[in-house]
Amino acid sequence: MNTQSKSEAYASAGVDITAGYRAVELMKKHIASTVTDGVCSSVGGFGGLFELDLEGITKPVLVSGTDGVGTKLKLAFLMDKHDTVGIDCVAMCVNDIICCGAKPLFFLDYIACGKNVPEKIADIVKGVCDGCVQSGAALIGGETAEMPGFYPIDEYDLAGYCTGVVDKSKIIDNSTMKEGDVIIALPSSGVHSNGFSLVRKVFDVENADIKSPCDELGGKSIGETLLTPTKIYVKPVLALLEKVTVKGISHITGGGFYENIPRSIPDGLGAKINKSAVKILPIFDLIAKVGEISERDMFNTFNMGVGMSIVVPSEQVETALQVLKDNGEDAYVIGEIVKSDEKVIL
Repeated sequence: MNTQSKSEAYASAGVDITAGYRAVELMKKHIASTVTDGVCSSVGGFGGLFELDLEGITKPVLVSGTDGVGTKLKLAFLMDKHDTVGIDCVAMCVNDIICCGAKPLFFLDYIACGKNVPEKIADIVKGVCDGCVQSGAALIGGETAEMPGFYPIDEYDLAGYCTGVVDKSKIIDNSTMKEGDVIIALPSSGVHSNGFSLVRKVFDVENADIKSPCDELGGKSIGETLLTPTKIYVKPVLALLEKVTVKGISHITGGGFYENIPRSIPDGLGAKINKSAVKILPIFDLIAKVGEISERDMFNTFNMGVGMSIVVPSEQVETALQVLKDNGEDAYVIGEIVKSDEKVIL
């Protein structure tokens, strides 16, 4: 740790340089858990280095994604729990690039805070590292910015960036999608990281008791349930791509079914969803009830229990379901592709 760099003048303005050094020391053990064969640098330099292993890849295409956690962070502040939002940050990035068929290689994070409390920053980065391990990506760098006067002293923002690689010939292409193809759902773990501006309004989280057990949520509190980290689908999907023909993947984020499912479907076709087949999680029933939100608005805002949808040929459905089951996913069929100018039929 750097013991020479210390500025009393900067500290008087609210920025403690030495706190940043202490945070890095605390997070190193977590970062070490994410190291993969391609990592060529250690944390603390001016750039993260990663060596590409292109064995078996004829025409490599790099795929990148970036995102944040959004106002779900407000729940972390209220619950004073900071070791899972990093998983959300990684998930929002890697779940996007896997929709192209890309294997995540590395990740970088950015944390901006009102005051650098090393233990809190280390907790945040622990979550990032947990997400990286779940997705097989290496955390090769990041940035912590202490910004007093810009962020409240107890608050922070968190965003991230990932890069993956896919062989050009294996990029998921929906051009062969046709009527009769089947839509498979991968269950979500909860609200994930979308729609929290509405969630916070519905439950009035800043003023309500969100820490007490809730019968509708099986005894879990509203706060605990809402902080459940976003599920990462990388490894099950990569396994699936090796066994079946995948014609389209949608990561169900903000905008729910109506916005995200059409993103993987070509013109002239639509997704006919069997609404009764969707395994809606209790948290969504509670949100709809308390907020008096219409069913359409619920499906147009939240994942409703479906974190990802995958389109496969009808003759490969059973194989796909078995592969996903073997990789820990309780996947199930929620619909089919039909000829339609209406992109989602619910």
